[in-house]
Amino acid sequence: MEPTRDTPLLTRRSLLAAAATGSVVVLLGRPAQAYDVVLNPTAPELGDTISVIAIPRTPASNQPMVTVNDSTEYPTFPIGNNQFRALIPTSPLDPPGRMVIRVIGTGETRNLAVGLKNRNFPTQRITLSPSQSSLGTQHEFDRVAVFKHLVTPERYWNGAMQRPSAGRTSTQYGVRRYYNGVFAQDYYHRGLDYAAPMGSPVMAPAGGRIALVGRVSDGFELHGNTIGLDHGQGVLSIMIHLSRIDVSEGDLVQAGQTIGAVGNTGASTGPHLHWGLYVNGVAVDPAPWLGAGFQ
Repeated sequence: MEPTRDTPLLTRRSLLAAAATGSVVVLLGRPAQAYDVVLNPTAPELGDTISVIAIPRTPASNQPMVTVNDSTEYPTFPIGNNQFRALIPTSPLDPPGRMVIRVIGTGETRNLAVGLKNRNFPTQRITLSPSQSSLGTQHEFDRVAVFKHLVTPERYWNGAMQRPSAGRTSTQYGVRRYYNGVFAQDYYHRGLDYAAPMGSPVMAPAGGRIALVGRVSDGFELHGNTIGLDHGQGVLSIMIHLSRIDVSEGDLVQAGQTIGAVGNTGASTGPHLHWGLYVNGVAVDPAPWLGAGFQ
């Protein structure tokens, strides 16, 4: 066997020494895969959150990096029992089809091909009054944008989340819309709407820290009275159109705790709660988080 530039240096030296001495050299295989990987769900569809759990095979394995299609990197966090977890968001704006998840760390990279299934989302036609069609201030947009991209290390959520309102679900996640007859090209309904009486309680779906409080009086014209809840590790809830806010920025809250009340503020066509769930900056479908949830 002739050494090539692709042969590891130690192996090439061993081969040369063996050739000189007549020794027999046993070539070891490629480096062992350093991680077992568990994906949930195994057959995701648009809007799903994909949990990637990496389980090191050796104590020497370090905290891995997770990428999707070699273009986006997602943070990993230790979750106990020497395991690491990354959360990959998907949305109706993603192309369905093959996606490659790479787990990169000590040893050989794990490459996992996953088929992201398409999903049909209904279309809605919404008519806004002229006074609502141009709502929104730069102050509001800037504060909400900063909130939606928070990734903090401590995790406050655990397992399944709770419904934030007892009202009926009036608009599902992912609905596409026409506003005043014009199709909103890059729009999809980024959460769940709950129709409920004005002033009925809004609860925290999981534990967390209040990271955003915005009021109409502060310039939150589009969202209305707003609460942003940081559940930790890139998982965030935003509650909008509230009539009342019962918390302050920096407060720690528990799952099921009342944090505000249903309202009709901002660009709203009637009393309801809009709950948006963001994972690493992308609005995902909250429904799977209300079922089994994620570790």
